[in-house]
Amino acid sequence: MTALDSLHSLSPQQRNTVIAAYLGWTLDAFDFFILVFVLKHIAEEFHTDVPAVAVAIFLTLAMRPIGALIFGLAADRYGRRVTLMIDVLLYSVFEFLTGFSTGLTMFLVLRALFGVAMGGEWGVGASLTMETIPEESRGLVSGILQAGYPSGYLIASIVFFLLFPIIGWRGMFMVGAVPALLVLYIRRNVQESPAFVQRQSKPQRPFLTVLRENIPLFIWAVLLMTAFNFFSHGTQDLYPTFLETQRQYDSYTVGAIAIVYNIGAIVGGLSFGTLSERIGRRRTIVIAALLAIPAAPLWVYGHGPVMLAIGAFLMQLFVQGAWGIIPVHLNELSPDEVRGTFPGFAYQLGNLLASGNASIQAGLAKRWGGDYALALLVVACIVAVVVAIFAGFGFEKKGVRFGGKSAGSADGVAQT
Repeated sequence: MTALDSLHSLSPQQRNTVIAAYLGWTLDAFDFFILVFVLKHIAEEFHTDVPAVAVAIFLTLAMRPIGALIFGLAADRYGRRVTLMIDVLLYSVFEFLTGFSTGLTMFLVLRALFGVAMGGEWGVGASLTMETIPEESRGLVSGILQAGYPSGYLIASIVFFLLFPIIGWRGMFMVGAVPALLVLYIRRNVQESPAFVQRQSKPQRPFLTVLRENIPLFIWAVLLMTAFNFFSHGTQDLYPTFLETQRQYDSYTVGAIAIVYNIGAIVGGLSFGTLSERIGRRRTIVIAALLAIPAAPLWVYGHGPVMLAIGAFLMQLFVQGAWGIIPVHLNELSPDEVRGTFPGFAYQLGNLLASGNASIQAGLAKRWGGDYALALLVVACIVAVVVAIFAGFGFEKKGVRFGGKSAGSADGVAQT
């Protein structure tokens, strides 16, 4: 079955669910990535430096596990659909309020609260979708869902490119309230996960009970997601700052380069997500991660904006290519009873462990005389190898039937 055949085979209800989850993650990422474009400008207004404002990135990432746990438990108890609606509304509200910050402290508090709400969206949206679509569509749809992340970055790039000179950094955050409108779409067009509805008639065990039975899997998943979050945030969060401060490009040039590399990220997620349906989840991740290494030098040392844009396109093609497999991979590995909580909680705990990335890279750049290029390159290459190792020697349950046995190995570990 081709990718197009896979999409055409979805029912209208299944397509609505995919669209809602994709938009939820897209708009969530849009709200997050607004910040990376305006770090320097916020620092100037609050009379501080970029590393001090970059703490907001750390707080957002660090608070996401709390949101993943709260909203994940709610999704496993009350349903994915209603939980997703509440979550989207909350992150939109906190994003809007950020634009009214009167100082650095208020700004950091609001970004922490935004992090709680942001942490709930991915796990709830991914479980709702993966439990709704057919097994043979999971690889492609996984790529579509994860493409929401660079899609959000792309929208933020376009908004920054077109509107920042007019509305400033505060207006950027106020535009971030737009995702609240998605709640109306979900309410009207999306139904509850069939797998969740079926489990409602069965006894439900506590999350901690199920977690204790799957400790090795959970620890591995958290470590994998730690490496993955260093991989994505290490190649994205401070890249606009590198272009602005080290290369001295204006907002239009930075925005244009960001548009190019986010297109690469979307292509990567879709391509490698689809490929994973043919050659397996682990093998596809390893290939994508290792291909990022030869792309890295052009990404930071390219001569002029055109070469940098080409390097950034290739880098995000492979980084988000590896990420394109994660929604389906974690949901297939998750125990049925806690699918609303397990994938998102593991993902966001990895975010917590990687949350110091921006501060680490900013600190390294400062130590190396403002050399953001070297800081970005070192982190990206090291983490690419770590991602390949953790993924290659980890678990896989490609094709598992939710509520049933794996279509691959019966015990679900380390398929080849």
